[in-house]
Amino acid sequence: PQEPSGEAAFARRIDPAREPGLSPEQRLLMAQVERAQRQRVLQRRLRGRNALLALGIGAVVAGIYGYTFYSVSQERFLDELEQEAEAARARA
Repeated sequence: PQEPSGEAAFARRIDPAREPGLSPEQRLLMAQVERAQRQRVLQRRLRGRNALLALGIGAVVAGIYGYTFYSVSQERFLDELEQEAEAARARA
C-alpha cells in the first residue's frame, strides 16, 4: 500500500522510543535484534577483509619462497670454489 508521501509503508523507519503502543519489553527486544543484525553485518565485513588479508600474506609468502628457490638454483660460486680448489691441488 502506498502512503500519500509516495513511500511504501514497509520502508518507513520507526523510532521505537516514540512509537505508541509498544511495551518496554518490545522496545528491549527490538534493540536486541538491531544489535544482533549490526553484529552479523560487522562479522561478514570482517570475514571479507580477513580473506583478502590472508590472500595477500599468502601471495607474499609464496613469492619469497619462489624467489628463494630461484636464487639458490642460480648460485654457482660454490661450484667455482671447488673447481679452483681442485686446480690448486692439481698444481701442488
